[in-house]
Amino acid sequence: MAKFKIKTKKAASKRFKVTGTGKIMRCQQGKRHLLEHKSPSRKKRLGSSVQVSSADMRKVKGMLPGIV
Repeated sequence: MAKFKIKTKKAASKRFKVTGTGKIMRCQQGKRHLLEHKSPSRKKRLGSSVQVSSADMRKVKGMLPGIV
């Protein structure tokens, strides 16, 4: 009986990054368009990465089997 590898979801691998300590980071939403009415401090804050919430961690780890 053949054993198969579990494939990584390529869309998820482009959206999430794993740090050296194992945390999963994501980009924040809201910095693609309609930027002229947003304040400079808000745009600067939206540019940074944040950690994936604990509620979504199980889903993200399921999409990245070989990485996490």
